[in-house]
Amino acid sequence: MDYIKKLWRFIIPYKKYAYLNIFFNILYALFGTLGFVALIPMLDVLFENKEVITAEPVFNGIANIKDYVFDYLNFYMNSTYGDDKQSALNFMAIIIIGIFLLKSITGYFSGYFLVPLRSGVLKDIRDELYDKTIHLPISYFSEKRKGDTISRIVADVGEIQNSLLAMLELIVREPFTILFALGSMLAISGKLTLFVFIFIPISGFIISRIGKVLKKRSDKVMKEQGIFLSILDETLSGLTVLKGFNAQQFFNNRFKNSTTRFKNHLTNLLRRQILASPTSEFLGIVTIAVLLVYGGHLVLVEKVIDGSDFIGYIGLAYGILTPAKKISKASYKVKAGNASADRVLEVLNMQSSLEDKENAIEKVSFDNIISFKNISFKYEDNYVLKNFSLDIPKGKTIALVGQSGSGKSTIANLITRFYDVNEGTIEIDGISIKDLTKESLRDLMGLVTQKSILFNDTIKNNIKLSHTKASDQDVFDAARVANAYDFIQEQPEGFNTNIGDGGGKLSGGQQQRIAIARAVLKNSPIMILDEATSALDTESEKMVQVALENMMKNRTSIVIAHRLSTIQNADLIVVMQKGEIVEQGNHQELIAKNGTYKKLVDMQSL
Repeated sequence: MDYIKKLWRFIIPYKKYAYLNIFFNILYALFGTLGFVALIPMLDVLFENKEVITAEPVFNGIANIKDYVFDYLNFYMNSTYGDDKQSALNFMAIIIIGIFLLKSITGYFSGYFLVPLRSGVLKDIRDELYDKTIHLPISYFSEKRKGDTISRIVADVGEIQNSLLAMLELIVREPFTILFALGSMLAISGKLTLFVFIFIPISGFIISRIGKVLKKRSDKVMKEQGIFLSILDETLSGLTVLKGFNAQQFFNNRFKNSTTRFKNHLTNLLRRQILASPTSEFLGIVTIAVLLVYGGHLVLVEKVIDGSDFIGYIGLAYGILTPAKKISKASYKVKAGNASADRVLEVLNMQSSLEDKENAIEKVSFDNIISFKNISFKYEDNYVLKNFSLDIPKGKTIALVGQSGSGKSTIANLITRFYDVNEGTIEIDGISIKDLTKESLRDLMGLVTQKSILFNDTIKNNIKLSHTKASDQDVFDAARVANAYDFIQEQPEGFNTNIGDGGGKLSGGQQQRIAIARAVLKNSPIMILDEATSALDTESEKMVQVALENMMKNRTSIVIAHRLSTIQNADLIVVMQKGEIVEQGNHQELIAKNGTYKKLVDMQSL
């Protein structure tokens, strides 16, 4: 039941299907039992075990319902068919066929109503897991493997779907089948049923001992699957580098080692699962054998039970074996599903440190100034920014320069609130960005990164990502500003050309200009350019630089630059070193100071 509690909120929208499934499962179990019970009067007719009842029997309470039902059948067949035993047998055969037909129909409907429950829960968990994934902070994914996240969305949710079916069998169909069968067996013979009551707890204890470590092993299987999916993702993402350095064998070995561990964990898991069925079957056959010996004694020696009742009883007892076997199998699936549910819920219950405040402000405009006030920040143990302070007035272009690791890109991550500062505050128009909704904060900003992130879609849809309701004319205008319109028109299908995975069908400069067009279309008052030209050749850089200058007109811009030639016209250049500001001023002022900036310029000029 703990497993159902974990998933209950996903089941609630489909509870009507769950109730219908339970209802038809109960009927399925009932008709399954009645099918075996109906054999007893048929055997009575066949072997003439019971004396003929000529008077209509009287109902004497629920305790005597078995005798009343069988006596009434005896009376009905005698009064209807008399000595015509063949017709009586035909009648009983029709009843039995009808009962098993009803069992089949109710079995179908129980499965029919289970389908929308399973598929609906599967969809909702995947949707919520995906939604949670894209809203978790960037810091979460710097600690987790992408393959593990994919494994949770695909494999773990699939395991939950399979185990949900098993769970409903475990708590409804098979227990009710056993319950109805035991009730009928108890009505036939209390002494014989005592053996069955002894068998069930012993069988359950043995099976539970076999499956004690199943959840742990299932968790290992899922974790290892996440590892080799991560290796696969890294391989496909870095295929050029992998081939260029002849590192195929290295990655091949990593992948094979992971799949070998996966195979070993899965082998142990499946072997333990497979053990459940023969174990429960063997224990059932032992019980049947004991029942045959003891029941035969009651029939032949003590003569306290009729032969037809005993055969029907054995049929009911044997009928318990199948649901008992299914329960043992289902318990294994539920344990495996429980491990998967824990892995999924771990993500769903993850609390983001970047959640909006309860009364967060929706800011729709940038009016005055951006202020960094004594901010300090560290990713792990060492601070990458220390007591950093800077004011960026509206309409100005501020350039951040310095060596790699000086904290330039961290500024972009902090102002967009991909991370939160450890100390100090970042304010826009005097309001801390922690007091703003993340959505409204990021609506104020356009972002162009060093690596242009494009998606396997058309050029138009990649540009419209920043403004999905934009018209085609808006897209064309943005492309012109980004100096991209001409090369786009030369593509096979123009703006409707698919650019492949990661924009792989385009050159680096073309990719970057599409990324700039995307930022232009967003038309945000604040632009953040994180080394937007550093990965380009000289010719592409010039084209992209023109596009950037077009985009920055009449906007407030924060330019993080590696190539100093691109920021000479900035209103303010801030030189950073080891997370601190060492110099600031315009290009001419910094050259005149003959300090760190001058050294960087001289090195690049050389």
